[in-house]
Amino acid sequence: MMNTLAKQDRWMLLGFALVVLAGPILLKPFGAGYPDLLQKFCIFGIFAIGYNILFGLTGYLSFGHAAFLGLGSYTAVWSFKLLTMNVVPAIIFAVALTALFALLIGYLSLRRSGIYFSILTLAFSQMAYNLAYSVLTPLTNGETGLQLAKDDARSWDRYFGVQITDGLPSTNFFGHSMVGYSGFYFCAVMLILSFYVSIRITRSPFGLMLKAVKSNQNRLKYTGINTRSYALTAFVISGCYAGLAGGLLAVTDPLAGPDRMHWSASGEVVLMTILGGVGTLLGPVIGAGVIKYLENIFSSFNEQILQSVFGFLPDSIEHVVIKIAGLFVGEGWELTLGVLFLMLIIFVPGGLMQGIQSLQRRLFPAPAHAGADATPGAH
Repeated sequence: MMNTLAKQDRWMLLGFALVVLAGPILLKPFGAGYPDLLQKFCIFGIFAIGYNILFGLTGYLSFGHAAFLGLGSYTAVWSFKLLTMNVVPAIIFAVALTALFALLIGYLSLRRSGIYFSILTLAFSQMAYNLAYSVLTPLTNGETGLQLAKDDARSWDRYFGVQITDGLPSTNFFGHSMVGYSGFYFCAVMLILSFYVSIRITRSPFGLMLKAVKSNQNRLKYTGINTRSYALTAFVISGCYAGLAGGLLAVTDPLAGPDRMHWSASGEVVLMTILGGVGTLLGPVIGAGVIKYLENIFSSFNEQILQSVFGFLPDSIEHVVIKIAGLFVGEGWELTLGVLFLMLIIFVPGGLMQGIQSLQRRLFPAPAHAGADATPGAH
């Protein structure tokens, strides 16, 4: 696998894999070394990588990717209920069905471009959300969400003699439970493979064509190139990534609800990609990690915690400070994210990756070329 990449990409993939696999150790000092949060880092990192293939390479801004995320979750849970608790068939079915759905939605949406494309994807996503919430209740269990039951068929498990437990079963990878760190490392391997595929796509002639579509689509059309087929392929690949992420959400927590199809979930992956750096390889993963980490911290704050933090202030001032701070934490943690996002767009419009690269250039400036110090009249 490594031999198919350029030297710089090989080192990047190796470093990325080491950091991801060492996540429990590296993130423990920051209070983020436990399995549930690490799994979210990996899953939403995959979601953002796939979205970046569409938005970052082709420039098509989709507001409907949550539909693919939710469909992947529903498909995986139905696989657990009807066939087997093994995660492999669930992941395969989730990606395959999402690919078909993305092909249909992409074929219809890509008849338009720009803001009209974005509105179409948002409309399809909201249709999917409403279908899951009310119309298709026999398949989705409506607002409650689809979940496992003791009397589920699980026909493959019964056929192959897999032991059926008395309580609710847990997902497994050929007998290895996906609970705890086992689930994290399964998601981590999926993230590393997804990152590898994104490198191959970005560096390939196909990836260069996608960048050309983003740069000047009209000029390509004048040369006789069918840009729509390239954009549709990118849309389907991006949808497959979202389906994989949705399937992994069901692997780590066998529950699928319509909330995963809500427009806010589509907006979240847009923020992840822009926050990390649109069109970069590492940026979307970093953006996903930052947002999920901030969500974990600020959403857990409540009035008692704020009182312990600001207890040193006089009572009159403490009351005002807690009221103001309360707007930015707990259920209002998205307001903190919004402020951070605005500051980043104003001061570092290229995202965190641009900030990291700028800092790198300042700390490690490139050596001057030979002859750069020569006087103008020396030639």
